Amino acid sequence: MAFTLSAFGDEIASDLEEQLKLLVALDVRMLDLRAAWDTNVLRMSDEQVARVKKICAEYGVEIACIGSPIGKSPIIRPIEDELANLRRIMEIATMLDTKRIRIFSFYPPDTSTNAHYDEYVEEAAARLAQLTELAEKNGFLLLLENEKEVVGDTPERCLGLLRRVNSLSLRFIWDPANFVQVGVDDQIEKFWDTLGTYVGYIHIKDALLSDGSVKAAGEGDGKIKDLLLKLVANHYDGVLSLEPHLAVAGHSSGFSGTSGMTTAVNALRGLLAEIG
Repeated sequence: MAFTLSAFGDEIASDLEEQLKLLVALDVRMLDLRAAWDTNVLRMSDEQVARVKKICAEYGVEIACIGSPIGKSPIIRPIEDELANLRRIMEIATMLDTKRIRIFSFYPPDTSTNAHYDEYVEEAAARLAQLTELAEKNGFLLLLENEKEVVGDTPERCLGLLRRVNSLSLRFIWDPANFVQVGVDDQIEKFWDTLGTYVGYIHIKDALLSDGSVKAAGEGDGKIKDLLLKLVANHYDGVLSLEPHLAVAGHSSGFSGTSGMTTAVNALRGLLAEIG
């Protein structure tokens, strides 16, 4: 069994070739496509997507997942808007020969606190079900990421969403740092047995409970070594995608730069070596 490493290339540079040069040098041969040339993947033209495909082929890098912004939108916005966005993302994914699409679970009207978020779980699940039905009809896999400020921020709410949709076409992206940033401690010990069964993808970044600051894998409170051990025990043979956010952890993206991405890859490989 072996994990496959991927990375968010826009954390390295805006230019796609600069992204791929470093990933190839680090022996990371897959890319999570979120943005290139300062253009979010959802906003790319067909010509830009064709250029992405050509350059990736030249560097021998495959697209592991489309890092779409779908669901990072107000829950009060018409779902038809996001269904239209998903149709476009599926066109882009088809051009790039991938079936995986990252999504989120919508912003409640008031994000100043998550104390009232439980009341939005049913509505968010209903919206996710519509997106999942569209994806399933077209042969795509949606991957729901836990994220602060959206409905699916805590393990309990993520589990509630996944159980309600109840589809093999909607799987879970476990992001350890994002759980830490909403105050979750001992996340693997407490929640793997229930939430782990839905995992279809992993994001690798770590963070500190004390202040939420983002760290390289193993340097925070995200229990990434424990997560890797659980993945091994469960015969997970999927993707570990590096989304380090080591220089900037922004609202819609992050940045690590060349040195940050290098640090992140080496830290992950160090943990993998520890677990054998």
